[in-house]
Amino acid sequence: MIRTLIASAFQTGYLSVESEGLLRQVLATKCYRPEDLEELASLYEAIRTGKIKREASSKNLMKFPILN
Repeated sequence: MIRTLIASAFQTGYLSVESEGLLRQVLATKCYRPEDLEELASLYEAIRTGKIKREASSKNLMKFPILN
């Protein structure tokens, strides 16, 4: 699921509120594989650099396990 959500964000250039919520749920339940963390790091960097825009109005970027 993580890869599908991330691929969609890269394809559209936007991370929807729904997708971000699903990513948060997956991370909270720790239902991901180690290789998913690399994909998440790429998404985080793309958001940080403005390549992907967040639909959410909050300025708080979701926290990723590899960045804590």
